[in-house]
Amino acid sequence: MKPTQSHAADVDATRIPGTYLFDLALSRQGYVFNCMCAGLRKPEARAEFLADPDTYMRARGVSQAHRDAVHRRDWLALTRMGGNLFFFLKLAVTLGVGLYAVGAQMRGESYEEFMRTRNVPGAV
Repeated sequence: MKPTQSHAADVDATRIPGTYLFDLALSRQGYVFNCMCAGLRKPEARAEFLADPDTYMRARGVSQAHRDAVHRRDWLALTRMGGNLFFFLKLAVTLGVGLYAVGAQMRGESYEEFMRTRNVPGAV
């Protein structure tokens, strides 16, 4: 079977408002941050992070821009800086922030506004 070009390759994501293409450059920008988040799988890492988040992040080489976004709980900024949702959800849960609260913040909505969209038939 001959490989075919995917439809996604035909779409210029930079022209779609609110779309952040996770390409190689963005992946590199977020690599250290994503690795730090992945480490939060371990209970002892979560405890260390919660005891002193800035020291924990600095010790792992997380950039000042990423650290600032973490302190602001600015999930959209983290995405724009190469943060991957699958990794930074470990951080969010460590901080007591759930997936829907992350989604609401990223959409610029209150949690209540966001949750109203979850009651629409077919919404995911």
